[in-house]
Amino acid sequence: MAQVGYSDQTMSRQAMKAELLDAETELRLAYAWRDQRDEKALHRLITAYMRLAISMASKFRRYGAPMNDLIQEASLGLMKAADKFDPDRGVRFSTYAVWWIKASIQDYVMRNWSMVRTGSTSSQKALFFNMRRVQAKLEREAAQVGETLDAHQLRQMVATEVGVPLADVEMMEGRLSGSDYSLNATQSSEDEGREWIDALEDDGAQASDLVEGAHDTACLRNWLVKAMTDLNARERFIVTERKLRDETRTLESLGEELGLSKERVRQLEAAAFAKMRRSLETQSREVQHFLL
Repeated sequence: MAQVGYSDQTMSRQAMKAELLDAETELRLAYAWRDQRDEKALHRLITAYMRLAISMASKFRRYGAPMNDLIQEASLGLMKAADKFDPDRGVRFSTYAVWWIKASIQDYVMRNWSMVRTGSTSSQKALFFNMRRVQAKLEREAAQVGETLDAHQLRQMVATEVGVPLADVEMMEGRLSGSDYSLNATQSSEDEGREWIDALEDDGAQASDLVEGAHDTACLRNWLVKAMTDLNARERFIVTERKLRDETRTLESLGEELGLSKERVRQLEAAAFAKMRRSLETQSREVQHFLL
């Protein structure tokens, strides 16, 4: 396993000195770890294949991650492979370990590429690691037949080639176009340059919206007060108890208090709402007429 403080050259030299396991020895060590949890067997198995992990880690250096970190992730993938390896399947451990090592390194690269999550699905992961290669291949093939692909055509062809939606290609192209920048960085080299955060749209309500909202709320409140004054005392009481209290009352409880049946209270409530609706409609038409 990679060790903190060791250079990648040192780990590479140590890995190259490790023994090469034949199939019989490898199988014996795998059984010893699976059946007896023999840690010495596990250590010997992992040490023998660290050169494989380091070799695979070196292929991901172009993504900008420190080689030591890549080796660390590769060794974690190697240990996961050893823990899950079933020697009864008749497959060499190195063949089985390749997938786990690669998956561990790729997860690390994608987690650390950007503060924004780069991708979560298997198709997005495949796109992240293959888009540049597929783009170069498609452009090369087009050039061979004398064609030139514009950006939109290239994105569509990449989406078809990799088998992902066009939106994923557009998203990933933006992710791969550059590294993260601080919102507090200035937009120019001048000392008084504006910070990028100043260019973000304010999500809060604008002053004009607040004023309009307050005006509309006041108008609606006045309309409702006027509509309530058009009701008689009993109707106002029913509407207040049924709709304007924190804990509204039932038709049955109001009927008991007023000496009416539950059905009669419901009829009075419906009549009161009808009066209020007519009052609100009348006031609304008057406002519209005034504005026109």
